[in-house]
Amino acid sequence: MRFFVNKSELIDYIATNADMSKASAARALESTIEAVKTTLKNGGSVSLVGFGTFAAGKRAARVGRNPRTGTSIKISAAKVPKFRPGKALKDALN
Repeated sequence: MRFFVNKSELIDYIATNADMSKASAARALESTIEAVKTTLKNGGSVSLVGFGTFAAGKRAARVGRNPRTGTSIKISAAKVPKFRPGKALKDALN
């Protein structure tokens, strides 16, 4: 079993399994990533049945601490990406 830890290894895997060139696999992966980013930025979600759902969540503004000085700092509200795995992905891990 091989563990994929970086983008180039994932591109190699896609190219081999889909019988396509590495350049085509790289373009396909980049296009997929860009589609997910754009959809989340526009407030939507991306559902891949059996794999999972990517969505944008909101994180409220809060007060944090500077670890070096201990002083309080204001952390503004932000949108954060979230992923909820699908049943087939969960089942594949167990």
